Amino acid sequence: MNNEKRCLGCGVILQDQNVLQEGYTTNLENDICQRCFRLKNYGEYQTVAKSNEDFIKILQEVGRTKDLVLYITDLLNLEKNIESIKSILPNKMILVLNKVDVLPKSVKEAKLIKYIENMNLGFEEIIVISANKNYNIDYLLKRIKYYQTSRNVYVVGHTNAGKSSLINKLIKNYSDREQELTMSPLPSTTLNTVNIEINDYLTIIDTPGLVDSGSITNHVDQAMVKKLSCKKEIKPRTYQLRKNQSIIIEDMVRIDYVEGERNSFTLFASNDLKVKRLLNLFNNQDLKDKNKLTYNVKYDEDLVISGLGFVKIVNKGIIDVYIDKDVDTFMRKSLI
Repeated sequence: MNNEKRCLGCGVILQDQNVLQEGYTTNLENDICQRCFRLKNYGEYQTVAKSNEDFIKILQEVGRTKDLVLYITDLLNLEKNIESIKSILPNKMILVLNKVDVLPKSVKEAKLIKYIENMNLGFEEIIVISANKNYNIDYLLKRIKYYQTSRNVYVVGHTNAGKSSLINKLIKNYSDREQELTMSPLPSTTLNTVNIEINDYLTIIDTPGLVDSGSITNHVDQAMVKKLSCKKEIKPRTYQLRKNQSIIIEDMVRIDYVEGERNSFTLFASNDLKVKRLLNLFNNQDLKDKNKLTYNVKYDEDLVISGLGFVKIVNKGIIDVYIDKDVDTFMRKSLI
């Protein structure tokens, strides 16, 4: 039995012995595992328990190479500590800001790049793209050629940052291969490294997505995960709040404005999410049983809700945020 054949969709070793274990296929002649087959053809998702320790071991192996790394991040869900990947990977690295197509068209690329550059994180270059809309992929390929140290280029990033979408676009644009990576808005879709030979000088190596345990997508059902996933340009929703007023996002997040002058709260998140405004926070106890966090907001700051998006707040004030205790939130200088 050839037990070294790997699934072309997620990279696991294919096996036909145990239907309950990863890599199961009904026939070892197949190119993808049963899990990828059902995800691709029927949209069915089977959870695979894999810890970040497993993923970090894979990344440490990447770190032992001298190869170029593309670090893909989602512009709507920029990680709090973008630089933390550099503690694992000493490689040359291009930071790829993906999903610019979901931000309003009025947002300037140069401003986004400057925002990251001001953090002095030491990336070789910062490039804004949309894998979904095929935007700036030609330029990215040129810069890959410029920085690559061998034909191997690794792709890393958190789950749902769009790694597989980007790689599939590179395959479609610059290769005659028919291989396609399994894509899903749900975590742990790629389970091991997957090698894709694009052409004679470039082999892309996909790695498993780092799971952000603090993402709200890990604490809601699959229907809500799909709702949280932005497929179209966001239409920002602005709410003018006075002290003692609130906004509630679905049944997930409540933001009470408890102190400050009249203020502007603009939500940058999926258009599919329902938002309710409360004119008097004392008359409604919805979500008050959730974990409460209090933030002293400075001028022009974002409240970031991991996996959901962010709320831009214009003036200073005090807010109480009610949310699942395992979901990460933080304040930052306004991105937009």
